[in-house]
This record gives sequence, structure tokens and C-alpha cells, in this order.
Amino acid sequence: MTTPAELLEAARSRELMLVTAESCTGGLIAGTLTNIAGSSDVVWGGYVTYANSAKLALGVDEVALAMHGAVSEPVARSMAEAALKASGVDISVAVTGVAGPGGGSDEKPVGLVHFATARRGGPTLAHVERYGSLTRAQIRARAVQTAINLLYALVTGV
Repeated sequence: MTTPAELLEAARSRELMLVTAESCTGGLIAGTLTNIAGSSDVVWGGYVTYANSAKLALGVDEVALAMHGAVSEPVARSMAEAALKASGVDISVAVTGVAGPGGGSDEKPVGLVHFATARRGGPTLAHVERYGSLTRAQIRARAVQTAINLLYALVTGV
């Protein structure tokens, strides 16, 4: 498990800037990273794209959103790519999911969270977690930790 400080130091040593695009976490990833003093040298900022209209305003693929819904791999990928393009920085992470307690379905149950990371000039990588029927706060906290782990892997190549 990577700490936020370890992620920031890894990005700092490689002179990389990070951006987030968050739906179900509502800015918690960016908030966790910017809670550390000095993070502004590696955290460009973040986009909270909770509503579908906010996702579209960021530049998320309208067809992917219509065909697959907000909680899907194609939308997570599109969020990561749109955040990278809009910010002009090096690395992005995106997260979209069902944090509950309501809103789940058989196809997309509470605890389903899609992630994507993108690096300028590199591929966009997708990841999915099924956290199960935890509380909303627990799902969001786990999603933040997963995002930090995924960013660290992309930054370090590990």
C-alpha cells in the first residue's frame, strides 16, 4: 500500500505533474494529495465530474457515456484522457463508481468502481474493483487508496 507522501515524492523525483478526474470520490483523491504540504509542485489539480453534464464539460466521450453509462471502463478511460488533455500535465487518474448506499443494480452493484490512469504519450490503463457492500465512506476511502496505488505504479513503472 502506497502512502500519499510516497506517491508525491516519486512524482517529484521524476518531475511529473498529476491531475485527477473524480466522480464517486468527489475530489477526495486530490484532497488527500493536497493535504500534504508542498504538494503543489506535483499536483496540478483535479476535476470533480460528479454529474454526467460535468463529465461532458470536461470532454468525456458522449457516445461512451450514452452507450455504457457513467460507471464503466470506457467512461473511466475517457475521463483520464480528457483530464490529461484539459490540464496539459503528465499523468492522470480517473475514478467512477457506485459508492452507495443506493444507486446500485445487478449489473452495476454498490461497490463497483472503475479506474483509469493515463500518461502523456503512453497508453491509458483501466482497472476495476468490486469492493462489495461496504459503507459509502469505506468504498470512497478504498477508492482513494486504489487510485494512489495505481498512480504510484504508473509514476514508478512498478
